[in-house]
Amino acid sequence: MNTRVQVELQIAGDAAGLPQEQDVRDWLEQTISTVAPDPRRSFEMVVRVVDEQESRELNNRYRRKDKATNVLAFPGPSGNGFPDAPVAVVEELGDLVLCGSVIAREAAEQGKSEAAHWGHMLVHGTLHLLGYEHETTRQAERMERLETSILASRGFDDPYA
Repeated sequence: MNTRVQVELQIAGDAAGLPQEQDVRDWLEQTISTVAPDPRRSFEMVVRVVDEQESRELNNRYRRKDKATNVLAFPGPSGNGFPDAPVAVVEELGDLVLCGSVIAREAAEQGKSEAAHWGHMLVHGTLHLLGYEHETTRQAERMERLETSILASRGFDDPYA
């Protein structure tokens, strides 16, 4: 992969099924390399694994949804559309907050492996940091095509099938 990603991995909740730190980095790099393949760009991200209480509090505070959720994305100054920046500068892409127990529960409900669902949530959240949304049908189709392609490149099935 051509993109360099510096990841601060924070474990503050149930991380059962969480891929190894290098695998997390590989998912993030694969996603960024697919969307922004410039090998001169470097990014910093925080990936925080939380419990359901923290996920619920953050989801309620920032999205007005009073429930725990699988992934929340908080773009940094370089997130949401890649504003022009000097090439050699490390760009702060943002933070991903993932709830391990929600991811595990959803994987079981959807008949997926936890590894596949963790990968999907890492890809999905990173795409949000890169400016992708799924508010309209067109946006959702575009984002889902990217997710499916990235997951397939790593040997995982279409998460929407």
